[in-house]
Amino acid sequence: MPEEVGFTTMAGAKAEGSAPEIGVGMLGYAFMGKAHSNALKKLPYMMYPPIAIPRLQAICGRNEGATAEAAKRFGYAKTYTDWRKLIRDKKVDVFDNGGPNDTHAVPSIAAAKAGKHVFCEKPLARTASEAYKMLDAVQQAGVQHMVAFNYRFVPAIVQARRLIESGALGRIFHFRAVYLQEWIIDPNFPKIWRLDAKVAGSGALGDLGAHVIDLGRFLVGEPSRVMAMTKTFVPERPMPDGKGMGKVDVDDAFVSLFEFENGAVGTVEASRFCHGRKNYNCIEINGEKGSIRFNLERMNELEVFWAGEDPKETRGFHDVLVTESFHPYWENWWPHGHIIGWEHTFVHEFNHFFGAILGKWKVEPYGASFVDGYRNAVICDAIVKSSKTGRAVDVKY
Repeated sequence: MPEEVGFTTMAGAKAEGSAPEIGVGMLGYAFMGKAHSNALKKLPYMMYPPIAIPRLQAICGRNEGATAEAAKRFGYAKTYTDWRKLIRDKKVDVFDNGGPNDTHAVPSIAAAKAGKHVFCEKPLARTASEAYKMLDAVQQAGVQHMVAFNYRFVPAIVQARRLIESGALGRIFHFRAVYLQEWIIDPNFPKIWRLDAKVAGSGALGDLGAHVIDLGRFLVGEPSRVMAMTKTFVPERPMPDGKGMGKVDVDDAFVSLFEFENGAVGTVEASRFCHGRKNYNCIEINGEKGSIRFNLERMNELEVFWAGEDPKETRGFHDVLVTESFHPYWENWWPHGHIIGWEHTFVHEFNHFFGAILGKWKVEPYGASFVDGYRNAVICDAIVKSSKTGRAVDVKY
């Protein structure tokens, strides 16, 4: 794969100390704040020579004490409790939005209008109309924009795309995807923000389903029609402050049928009610010449089957360890067989985004731009609409 799409560090790139600095201002300090900060700190010495040096300029959160502690822990120069002040910081070049879903649109739009490049967690927005406003803002401002669909940056997923692009699978017949977790089965688990439609937009659909929907678009192509069912298993939960019960107005699970523009069909499912499933993001693609299967819980492996393989007596799925130096990104890590983890996808992701900011390559098609984030939101809305009406819904952008 050519270096200019960001799968490896650039030949002849400047060494650390001479590479340009990019100031990062981050909104949020919890789960994604930790993941993003970890990646930004690793990037200069692992994606070496670095394409850019991230400068951790500022971090913002509503809780002043917790934000100050995060700044100390991760190494940010400044703290803010008002994202507007962060955006006005002249040393911030990139606005990294890792806040809850209801804080994605307004701050990101304001950052774009202020001339900041915008990196935003998924789902891009709570609805397609909200996502479209964000897309319009970054396009009008002429800034670089990217949605954190980090599974596009798993080496095995990139390898799968390479195989599909090469024609090795031939015509694609099926895309099959599930994303399963178990963490809210207990009915006494409190009603956190992810279970509140005003904040999250949706439940398992936006939290997990958005990821596998993105992988379907990334690997197979655009869906043209969906039919779906959503389900909320626990309609009320204790409030986090212990004061009474609160209504759960998002989905706990969904199942859907997809028809793709290229004629392939698919099934996409996500649930947070699956005992034993920790972070089970599993996809299978069946084509005329073979099949590919990937399981995030074994993220350094890719199962492949070739229909015409000989001898017939040993024909079957091969479990390929995607850790060779010629596999995507691996020249930056360890000798073959020394596996990497979930957190490293964010290193690859930010390296790709910084390369786009510096004009070395484009965010698309290997990264997810706000165009991808908007289209993902359209599909999620279509799934909700189909569930409510009991009918198939055409996907229209």
